[in-house]
Amino acid sequence: MKLIIPMAGRGTRVRPHSHTVPKPLLPVAGKMIVERIVETFARTLDRRIDEIVFILGPDFGQEIKDALQAMSDRQNAKATFRVQETAEGTAHAVYCAEEDLNGECIIVFADTIFDMEGSVSIENADSVIWLKEVDDPSRFGVAVEEDGKITDFVEKPSEPISDLAIIGVYYFREAEKLKREIEYLLENNVRGHGGEFQLTDALDRLLKKDNVFKKATVDEWLDCGTLPAWLETSGVIVDKEYEEVDPDRFVDTKIIPPVYIGDDVKLENCIVGPKASIARGSKLKKCTVKNSLIQEEASLHDCNIEDSTIGRHAELRNVTQEVHLGDHSKVGIDV
Repeated sequence: MKLIIPMAGRGTRVRPHSHTVPKPLLPVAGKMIVERIVETFARTLDRRIDEIVFILGPDFGQEIKDALQAMSDRQNAKATFRVQETAEGTAHAVYCAEEDLNGECIIVFADTIFDMEGSVSIENADSVIWLKEVDDPSRFGVAVEEDGKITDFVEKPSEPISDLAIIGVYYFREAEKLKREIEYLLENNVRGHGGEFQLTDALDRLLKKDNVFKKATVDEWLDCGTLPAWLETSGVIVDKEYEEVDPDRFVDTKIIPPVYIGDDVKLENCIVGPKASIARGSKLKKCTVKNSLIQEEASLHDCNIEDSTIGRHAELRNVTQEVHLGDHSKVGIDV
């Protein structure tokens, strides 16, 4: 079983953090978004993932590949890397791994975190589509269902024909069938919504050829596509996974649950929480941090921040406002 993850986009809506790493590598409560997705499959799928195929942008460096390789090693899966030179839609992105589109595979767009109870059976289906009921289906591709059977796929419908949003996760028993339908779109310049090659159009062609589609309905679908959404999702996960923090770890510090505090974090004269995430090796002194996400090895002194995101190795002094600071940045520091 292969897991194919298109992740060539830079995630412009989470800048400045996506200037240095792609969005799926951003952390949520100490763990990369993409790793959380892979772990969900490990827990809910009725068979194991043997290989993870990452579709990267042409400018992604070795540091990003190393992080993905290490994550794959932790999941006991082989890592394979492909490149998407230009962005021309979801079907085009998947086709950049065309040599891997054979046999069983799962395709997942790593923009969101999802969760569900129980397990997903992929027996007796040509494809399984992961879905979530939503209030505003016009923002998403949707699946149309009649009598328990998926009958149509529509990209961002203008009329309310279904509230089952496609969350960007798909299983194919014979991925070469999908490959042929994407090739048809590309060779005949069949462009869909936004003038791009849409995966929903390839799915619709498969459906019309009597392929059997099953659905897997998720309980939780959390967006990480913007700075506010990333912060909100981080808060949800921090609350869900909160484990009591030993107050004796820190000097004159008050912890207001829920929080995530990584290894080797140093806190002195601080108030931390609620919904604060402070990653490994960060150092905070005389700070108040609420509903904020601080990445690895950051250093803060005399700061009062809320609704903020702080990059790796960033340094802040005397900051008392909402702030979004990228990796290795300095604010209030003599440089």
